[in-house]
Amino acid sequence: MEVLMFRKSWVLSDAFWAQAQPLIPPPQRDPEKTYTRQAGGGRKRADDRLILAGIFYVLRTGCQWQAVPRNFGSPATIHRRFLEWAEHGFFEALWRAGLTVYEELHGLRWEWQAIDGAMTKAPLGGEATGPNPTDRGKKRRQAPPLGGRVWAPVSPRRHRRQRA
Repeated sequence: MEVLMFRKSWVLSDAFWAQAQPLIPPPQRDPEKTYTRQAGGGRKRADDRLILAGIFYVLRTGCQWQAVPRNFGSPATIHRRFLEWAEHGFFEALWRAGLTVYEELHGLRWEWQAIDGAMTKAPLGGEATGPNPTDRGKKRRQAPPLGGRVWAPVSPRRHRRQRA
């Protein structure tokens, strides 16, 4: 499994799909909900491969769910399936499978780990720097007028075509 995906990261290769398909949770009906149709009735279920490609399209491009091209399927179906699969742990299982494949190909150094970050105070900050730069021009905090607006227009409202 050397090439998992093509140049467009939302197009799924056959090798990637062969590993991802068994991880997809099977469709289940809600036992607490009453259905009017028998199981298997109604519209056919959308293709899981196209739906997964649509999910990857959204995650890769950063577009809104409603902006997904229609060749992936209904945007509502893609989003609903994303939420359903995320709830059942599909994406975590896919991530773990990817780590396993990567470890087989290149090897992971599990014993060496590093975290980068800092949670300290700024050494030169504080009261010595003064107020926030956006607040420096303000003299004091002013209370709003009690009765709401304190001014009224000088002349009554008129339209453009009306003469004064």
